[in-house]
Amino acid sequence: MSSAHAGETGSNRAVSELLADLVDEARQQPLHYSDLIDRFARRGFGVLLLLVTLPTFLPLPVGAVTGPLCMLIGLQMLLLQSHPWLPHRLRQRPLDGERLRLFLERRGHWLRRLERLAHPSWPLLTRTRPAQAISGLLIAANGLLLSLPIPFTNYLFGVLMLLFCLALLERDGRLMLLAWLSGSAIVVAFTLLSGQVVELARRAFA
Repeated sequence: MSSAHAGETGSNRAVSELLADLVDEARQQPLHYSDLIDRFARRGFGVLLLLVTLPTFLPLPVGAVTGPLCMLIGLQMLLLQSHPWLPHRLRQRPLDGERLRLFLERRGHWLRRLERLAHPSWPLLTRTRPAQAISGLLIAANGLLLSLPIPFTNYLFGVLMLLFCLALLERDGRLMLLAWLSGSAIVVAFTLLSGQVVELARRAFA
């Protein structure tokens, strides 16, 4: 399947179907992040954020890696870039098809339930430049929190990022509003605990 054709068909595919296709393709040939960025240009931020977020649902200490990547994606959206950019080393990083398969096997059932609730709506919250900037700011802020060694928060931030992913991919303004409210509430809650957060940040980045 050509990149152009994949991009056209991918624009109408459910997220779970898109992931299943990637798992199948990764079994047949090496697949890199650069392939995904080129293929899903119009949905690139949502697809990339989804792949970056998936490890948070596995019992692995991945926040120190996924958090900065979420921040990178969010900052690019905040700066109103039309498609995601990754450093050359990350662009050439192979996609972990086995990790995708494990996610679909363990969490695919409730991902499909969320998909059934997502439909294109309220385009002002998904298709405008101010909406992209707001989403980017909240993704970056929560990515920063995810990168800190705060116990028992991986699933919390993973679910939040998944809301952003589905809202971006499905162009669902109602879901985006829920993601904005949830993301803002999390930032406010951790800001109220700013002393502990600052100390964690100092230790993490010292």
